Amino acid sequence: MDELDLVKQMKDAPPLRPEAYERARATLGTAMAASDTAEETVAVVIPKQRKRFSWPRIGIGAVGAVAAAAAVLAVTSATEPTAPAPAGGTAQAPAVESPLVMLATSVKASGGSLPGDASLVVRTTTAPDGSPYVTYTLYTDKGETFMAENRQGLTGAVVRRENLADPYNAAVIAAARAAATGNVDKARVQMVNASRNAWGLGLSPAEQQKAWDAGQAEAIEIMKQKGVKNPQPKPRPTGKALEDGINNTLLTNTLVALGSGAANADVRAGVLKLIASIPDVTVTKTTVKDQPALELKAGSALFGGHGEYVLTINAETGLPISSVSTAAKGEKPAPPESYESSRVTVADVGAGKF
Repeated sequence: MDELDLVKQMKDAPPLRPEAYERARATLGTAMAASDTAEETVAVVIPKQRKRFSWPRIGIGAVGAVAAAAAVLAVTSATEPTAPAPAGGTAQAPAVESPLVMLATSVKASGGSLPGDASLVVRTTTAPDGSPYVTYTLYTDKGETFMAENRQGLTGAVVRRENLADPYNAAVIAAARAAATGNVDKARVQMVNASRNAWGLGLSPAEQQKAWDAGQAEAIEIMKQKGVKNPQPKPRPTGKALEDGINNTLLTNTLVALGSGAANADVRAGVLKLIASIPDVTVTKTTVKDQPALELKAGSALFGGHGEYVLTINAETGLPISSVSTAAKGEKPAPPESYESSRVTVADVGAGKF
């Protein structure tokens, strides 16, 4: 099954594999950023389905909402941004006063050693029947990922060593680290290129066009297989449309990095820097349960006008608190999600002591 199947199968059913869910969102989001409808064109090179994953049906009513709902799954501590590189790849001046920059700096400074050797993230959302739907995901400091729908299942996954992480996770984490400790503009390109896509960042104009044409050719073949009549290639976007498409991929991959490696202060710091470099993400101070928080809103321009995505994080630690997506008129938004994260040891989880 590929992403076009997902477009056609957006039923009201909760996701069963969070990591696969994020990859689907990443691919669909980039496609939406470059086209009017998902079945008209696909801006990405479709990735192959990974082992041990089944593509889930997604409880969202539109492709844009899928991209907007690219939720963060994990975390445990936070860093300093630069404004985003325009379509041509040239960076703008850093947003020195950005709350995300200040938080990133604070997290980086206080990020010392953390207890345990893994982060446990309990994600709660709502099933179609209105009941809570909970997943337990363990992200180890070694880069492994284990998940289940209950504590007993998570213990079993650890004992059986059912590691769900893959090179994609490692690539986005490496890009986040690069943003925390090096040149943010170069890290932006690294983060975008962490997933297969047709943007061709870092290449010459001729090579970028070649990458785009190759992606369009592959997309057309897939659409033909799906019964789309006479699909036509789309021209590579320019200007703001190109910037939005690139930033869509950047945001999605960055949020996956936060989910996969936020137990590390450098990862969190890099994530905050990269998000702060996206002009269509606004930051608002708020409170959640009497605790200071920041509301990060990704504007609809990043999703082809199909709604917005809002992530709320702790203003002192950078830990995610909740996320929600809105939808365009006539489309059904994704249900809100909340997160509880804690530091644990892999040994304790394997022994059922958590």
